Amino acid sequence: VQLVESGGGLAHTGQSLTLSCVASGFRFSLYGMAWFREAPGREREFVATIDSRGLSTYYENSVKGRFSISRDNTKNIVYLQMNSLKPEDAGLYVCAKGLFGGGNSLAHAYDNWGRGTRVIVSE
Repeated sequence: VQLVESGGGLAHTGQSLTLSCVASGFRFSLYGMAWFREAPGREREFVATIDSRGLSTYYENSVKGRFSISRDNTKNIVYLQMNSLKPEDAGLYVCAKGLFGGGNSLAHAYDNWGRGTRVIVSE
């Protein structure tokens, strides 16, 4: 299993970024996927999840209405569209493969993790 994230970078408050996670080594269309975020001094926190078919999504409260998770099962990619970015959104965004087909907000429901892509948001 390999998960490779990209799309991070520097954004100003209010701007947008789109993250991508390219998956390989497993049947992508069978598993839920998620994005988590790591920041200095904070535990890894859940951001968004999507089920295997892309029909169901769930978000952490602080990103609802601003972030959107989606997936393309023909390309084995999961995306995170981040709009109206805030400084508190900064961190290392990590893609995760679920143990099952449903989405889940709990880290222990995921068995493979990427190395992450860093997002920096300046005021």
